[in-house]
Amino acid sequence: MTHRTRRTTAAVATGLALSLGLAACAGSTDEPAQAPEETATGDQQDVTIAIHNGWDEGIAVSYLWQNLLEQEGYTVEMEMADPGPIYTSIASGQFDVNFDMWLPITHEDYLEQFGDDMEQLGSWYDDARLTIAVNEDSPITSLDELAEAADDFDGRLVGIESGAGLTRITKDEVIPTYGLEGIDFIESSTPAMLAELTGAVAAERNIAVTLWRPHWAYEAFPIRDLEDPEGALGDAERIEMVGRTGFTADFPQFAAWLAEFTLTDEQLFSLENIMFNENGGTQNEVSVSQWLDENPTFFDDIKDAAGEV
Repeated sequence: MTHRTRRTTAAVATGLALSLGLAACAGSTDEPAQAPEETATGDQQDVTIAIHNGWDEGIAVSYLWQNLLEQEGYTVEMEMADPGPIYTSIASGQFDVNFDMWLPITHEDYLEQFGDDMEQLGSWYDDARLTIAVNEDSPITSLDELAEAADDFDGRLVGIESGAGLTRITKDEVIPTYGLEGIDFIESSTPAMLAELTGAVAAERNIAVTLWRPHWAYEAFPIRDLEDPEGALGDAERIEMVGRTGFTADFPQFAAWLAEFTLTDEQLFSLENIMFNENGGTQNEVSVSQWLDENPTFFDDIKDAAGEV
């Protein structure tokens, strides 16, 4: 049983998708295609899970399913990239499944663009929220105070990846709604944002960052959300799973398990806490095993609810 994790940049992932398409056109022969190898469940054996760079809930759930699937004899490969290349590659059939499509707002553009070439497999969490967070002793409590208090935050709002839905919504909705055009919106990466947050908290400096719930940072740092009286960041969202076209046909048992898969706040926060706080995000497989030891009936409950397919 093998397991490989590779970090893929946006350019590499897009290039892979294009090269695979060219290879498919150039490599056509009259020989019949080989049937996919199957497990005892009747599913195709090899599964590729696509993970958004820096989206901790998606990383946590992907490693969780890597463990559960390998218990059942699957071979799991995991790829990391930004959302755009991930959904491009799922739509083209390069990746099998992604656990982190936020709807109806954050990833609506990707669903609109690629939805016809993907299967929506259900929602596992329904209280996800985009936020602007500040240190808890910050002088303001609401986004409508941020423009006037810009100097208290060095005139900066620290963001994450440029391709993230949160970044788009911050630029298109939050900044114009609250008159924040005079603030320097820093598009960086999730690790860079968290590094800035860590430094600011340690130095007791004010800081404003784009963030989201669920996230382990709320337990790790003394931070709080700014109120959003105009609703620019949108309402609570659900986190859905999406697969390539043909996913359910190739993985009927896996799809049945996913249909029964949900996490409560307590389950998700405890998993993320073990993975990213206690183990620093460097022992993800160990973290999942530790969590499953603490939740010994978790997968059995899913399998019992799904039944045999």
